[in-house]
Amino acid sequence: MTAPVKHATFTIERDYPVPPAKVFQAFADPKIKTRWFKGPDEWGANTYKSDFRVGGRESNRAGPPGGDVHIFDSIYMDIVTNERIVYCYDLLVGAKKISVSLATIELTVHSAGTHLTFTEQGAYLDGYDDAGSREHGTRHLLEQLAVALIG
Repeated sequence: MTAPVKHATFTIERDYPVPPAKVFQAFADPKIKTRWFKGPDEWGANTYKSDFRVGGRESNRAGPPGGDVHIFDSIYMDIVTNERIVYCYDLLVGAKKISVSLATIELTVHSAGTHLTFTEQGAYLDGYDDAGSREHGTRHLLEQLAVALIG
């Protein structure tokens, strides 16, 4: 018998000193996204594919040397240019699916650029109950996004 599903929601808010169109483009353009949407440097290269459109899919595969591959597999549910991105995704470690999530990115004009609100609602499966780690990892990705936007 499997363990009960655990649910968790978190929201992260960030301000970026660039217009919403530039932040949106960092999600939409695979060449930009691969600069910041990645694991730790010691993991090495990842395999990334993106079809950025409603109904399109995105996948990212990477992992530590000698360790399990982490697989992010998503489908875009809603996209409003320069304003909103909504997607659902599975996260697997090796062959084990550990979660299914709904993520929403909202972009609004802020006096100094863009205010980003990221909300994730997760279902953590089969004993995996580490939403705190997921939030920490997402914060790290949004920090990497800040670097990519400035560079």
